[in-house]
Amino acid sequence: MERTSEMLAQKQLDAYNKQDLEAFLSVYSEDVVIMEFPSNEVTTRGIDEMRTRYGKLFKQHPNNHAELLGRMVHGNRVVDHELVTGRENSDPKKAVAIYETKGEKIVKVWFL
Repeated sequence: MERTSEMLAQKQLDAYNKQDLEAFLSVYSEDVVIMEFPSNEVTTRGIDEMRTRYGKLFKQHPNNHAELLGRMVHGNRVVDHELVTGRENSDPKKAVAIYETKGEKIVKVWFL
C-alpha cells in the first residue's frame, strides 16, 4: 500500500511539473476532494473542477514548478513538503500537501 501511495504522489508531481494536465489528473479519482487543513474546507470537488483549476493554473503560469523538499509515507497517506516557484508576481513559497489514496487513485488532498 505504501509503495502504491508513494508512486501515485510521485506520478502526479512529475506530471504537474511537466504541466501535463491529463497525466496529472489520471491518478485522481473522479470524486476527488481537495481541502484546506486543518479546517477541512473543500476548495475543489471532483475531477472536472480539478481540470478547470489546474488547466487555468498551467496556462497562467507556464514556469510553475514544485520541488520536493521532503516526503513521508504512512499507510495510504503521503505527506509532501514542496517549494513552489515560477508563478508570475509571486515569490517562491513552501507548501505541504497530504495525499490519501484508495486502490490506484488519490481520493483526498489536504493543503496546509
